[in-house]
Amino acid sequence: MPDWTYHPLRTIAAATLGLRRSQRVALRGLATLTTLPGGAWLVARMVDRRPPPPDMAGRLGAVVPPEVARDALRALPVLGADVTEIGPVGPDDLPAVRRAVADAASPHRCRVFVRTSETEVASALAPQVDRILTGDVRTGDVGIVDVGTVDVGKVDVDVGDVGAVDVGTGDDPGVRHLADPSIPAAVEALADRTTTVLATPAVLLAAGPGWFQRVMEQATPTTPAPGLRDIPLDPRRWPAWWWGLLVGMGMIGAGLGAAAITLGPVLLWYDRDFLGADRTHLHAINHHLVSFLQHDRITMAGTMVAIGALYAGLAAGGIRKGWPWARNAYLASGLVGFPTLFYFLAFGFVEPLHTAVTVVLFPMFLLATWRRPPEPRWTLLPDGPERLRRRALVGQLLLIVTGFGLFVGGATVSVVGLTTVFVPTDLQFLLTDAHALHGENPRLTPFIAHDRAGFGGALMAAALAITALTLWGWRRGEPWVWWSLACAGAAGFAPAVIVHWLIGYTDLWHLAPVYLGIGMTVGSLVLARPFLCARRNAVGGRACGPGSSSALPSARTSTTSGPLP
Repeated sequence: MPDWTYHPLRTIAAATLGLRRSQRVALRGLATLTTLPGGAWLVARMVDRRPPPPDMAGRLGAVVPPEVARDALRALPVLGADVTEIGPVGPDDLPAVRRAVADAASPHRCRVFVRTSETEVASALAPQVDRILTGDVRTGDVGIVDVGTVDVGKVDVDVGDVGAVDVGTGDDPGVRHLADPSIPAAVEALADRTTTVLATPAVLLAAGPGWFQRVMEQATPTTPAPGLRDIPLDPRRWPAWWWGLLVGMGMIGAGLGAAAITLGPVLLWYDRDFLGADRTHLHAINHHLVSFLQHDRITMAGTMVAIGALYAGLAAGGIRKGWPWARNAYLASGLVGFPTLFYFLAFGFVEPLHTAVTVVLFPMFLLATWRRPPEPRWTLLPDGPERLRRRALVGQLLLIVTGFGLFVGGATVSVVGLTTVFVPTDLQFLLTDAHALHGENPRLTPFIAHDRAGFGGALMAAALAITALTLWGWRRGEPWVWWSLACAGAAGFAPAVIVHWLIGYTDLWHLAPVYLGIGMTVGSLVLARPFLCARRNAVGGRACGPGSSSALPSARTSTTSGPLP
């Protein structure tokens, strides 16, 4: 999930509402979302939350003040916090803390600690919470404070005691408060299996809501990712990522084939049979009609190549390394893209080549996504210079907005294709109207509608892959992310612009979303390139460029947290 700490949207909110109020508004919004039907699931998917390693389960959390306890207990567990400490709690905070604990959503409830120096508060809250911590947290400059343990049966809770009172299991782990937002600091603290590590509010403000998941990723033991030489000859033993790569290559080949047909005969035999007309007849109906069909189909072909580039990247760069989010992104995109085959039910036109490609690739898609990724095989780099990290965050935000816009655009194109077929600028280019075209050939409108709706479905599939890859894969030293997005952007945008200019369909209003998407994509890639394509110094090779390796040793040190889930 993106780190909104340094994003422009957060800067605007801070200037409008004030820094502290903007932070609370953000937390309140996230907490509210988790209470809606499906909201907690959506937030968990946004941060790609998954179970932590067994030796770290239940030992990572955060410290929050009483005034935000209710929202924190709703939002933080979904983000990955297994423990939430509320404190310091005084007598005046008692009603609010009680309500916060009682209102916490039970399916996502975390362990709750309360820190107080008041015996009255400790006695009142003991039945509702998991532990009572006494004393003050003094982090100073050391970053971590060890908190001892007090057995409630032997020692009285007294003001000034620094300790913990167990109220449940009788387990007696230590508690460490982390003031350093760097990921390695948290991993080092978690190495002691008897310790619960809690991030102070300063850490959460500096590191963003994805901090918990990033800590777990860094702490997860990994093995080297397999290469092409590790693929067995027997197809029955091919790993999931190899099938995913084949689907991506197949989509690229299908897109290039569709482009070749469009630039050549335009219509194949089954097109002519359905229309009862050939290219010459179409030109006689309207001298812009053939060019209009070419512009639709070239745009569709470019989108297919873009999807192929994204699928190949997700398979070879993500699924191969055991990233669960890569498989989820691949699955979500395919579940939108493949069913567009059934758009033919609305038009009565079955395209044999489209059907053949789907029949060949869909079983491979199932093999690529049916099984979850293998054991973790990723490698992580430190987050690097803060200036480059912040630039990458802005690039991440730009591309997420672009992906969302592409999805909305694809949905709109699908709806138009399934209903009115044409937009006003289309008819202005054709110098005619839909009724006139229908009068010339009743099958012409459903033929065009098939192309348009199919393009809308493909655009939605590409948009989901772009958004998910940007949301979850923004990690320093992962050049495959940059190259996948760059190739997809070039394949998707360039043919669309070129064919519009070649046929003279240059209406600014019609092309404005394309130009905006190009600008945001280029800006994002320029800003993020130094971050995503950082060198892996352990090997000394360039991370971005021909021959670069993505399966390199990881660096387990960092000076600051990154924008990643």
